[in-house]
Amino acid sequence: MVTDTSALIINVTLWVLIAFSVLTWTLIVLKVWQYWRQSLANRSFEERFWGASSLDEARGEIASGKTAPVVRLAGAGFEVLDNARQSHPPALKYRGDLLATLERKLKRQLERESRLSDIGLTVLASIGSTAPFVGLFGTVWGIMHALQDISRSGKASLEVVAGPIGEALIATAIGIAVAVPAVLAYNFLMRQSRRKQQALEIFAEDFLHLVAAETAHR
Repeated sequence: MVTDTSALIINVTLWVLIAFSVLTWTLIVLKVWQYWRQSLANRSFEERFWGASSLDEARGEIASGKTAPVVRLAGAGFEVLDNARQSHPPALKYRGDLLATLERKLKRQLERESRLSDIGLTVLASIGSTAPFVGLFGTVWGIMHALQDISRSGKASLEVVAGPIGEALIATAIGIAVAVPAVLAYNFLMRQSRRKQQALEIFAEDFLHLVAAETAHR
């Protein structure tokens, strides 16, 4: 039998891995729900936005639209346009060429949306990379103390060795079982995040071209 201290350390290791597993699946559910909800909201807003007959009509869709990345992106663009239309001098950050200022504003908003979209993914990557080593630590610690107890007892039969070492190896198995879903979820969610970001970049580019066309006709 392993010592009480060794059993305590192995138990703590297992509880850490269980906490990693709970956190992993919580993040998976929350991020999948977030991406799905935002995808529907983005699609709904873009249909209404591009179905509008003018920029002013499209501007009204922001107030009626749900909070979504593309809504915030469009809002950032219209913020620049609204400040350019004011009679008094705009703030310093809105001065200069309209299209250049608009492009800069859209890029900054895209960066914010990218950071918001990636929240939680670093945690999944960290769990996926560290969980096997946490499990391995518990296994090595358990085997080391099991061998010490066996050495002190002077018995090295299979029945004596198999039990303690088998218990210690469970930590490695659990560590791998925790890491695999975390790594797979990270890769999947990262692809979804990049696709969503690409869609926002396309919208920003189209928005910029639309404003350029409207400006040229005035």
